[in-house]
Amino acid sequence: MVLQLANAFRKKVILASTSEVYGKSTDTPFKEDADIVLGSTRFSRWSYACSKMIDEFLALAYFNEFNLQVVICRFFNTIGPRQTGEFGMVVPRFIRKALRDETIEIFGTGNQTRCFCHVADIVTGLTRIMDCPGAVGEVVNLGNTESISIKALAEKIIELTGSNSDLRLLPYEQVYGRPFDDMLERRPALAKAERLIGYKASRSLEQTLGEIIAYEKGLR
Repeated sequence: MVLQLANAFRKKVILASTSEVYGKSTDTPFKEDADIVLGSTRFSRWSYACSKMIDEFLALAYFNEFNLQVVICRFFNTIGPRQTGEFGMVVPRFIRKALRDETIEIFGTGNQTRCFCHVADIVTGLTRIMDCPGAVGEVVNLGNTESISIKALAEKIIELTGSNSDLRLLPYEQVYGRPFDDMLERRPALAKAERLIGYKASRSLEQTLGEIIAYEKGLR
């Protein structure tokens, strides 16, 4: 519906996609034109990646068929103050546990790595890409390349908060009640974003965590 209306009124569309579409490929950092490796349909988590891939296919079809101005942005783990944590976001969940000196529960082994980007850096990238003619018809990663394991993330949060929390590893099957297929590494290649809009994340993970911790302390 959005693409139909945008095409009818000839309006540019910025499609919000996700790093999930790369699936469990081990060819990192993930480049926009790299092959995609998804798990079995037995694992429902891949349905989200599939739905976003269909969005991308439709958007690019409108670009190719109708010359509709479309830009696809694949976001990697975005964090910042006021994030709810209701949908499994680890950073607000870990920080709130740490501030209460409660046990921080880590799903899986904790060795899976992620790259976390401050929401303000993502917004800066979006505002630039909206006005970039060279980005039309392209898929562009936006995120941060600073990688950290989930276990190390929890340890960093405990250090920054001065918390007395301990860590507990929970098997995926215990958490979800069924087998779970995860991505071991999720790191973006940002060369295209840098070439198109001069994009580069300006905030380190530690700076971003400090800002979120300060915000969460203000709520207590």
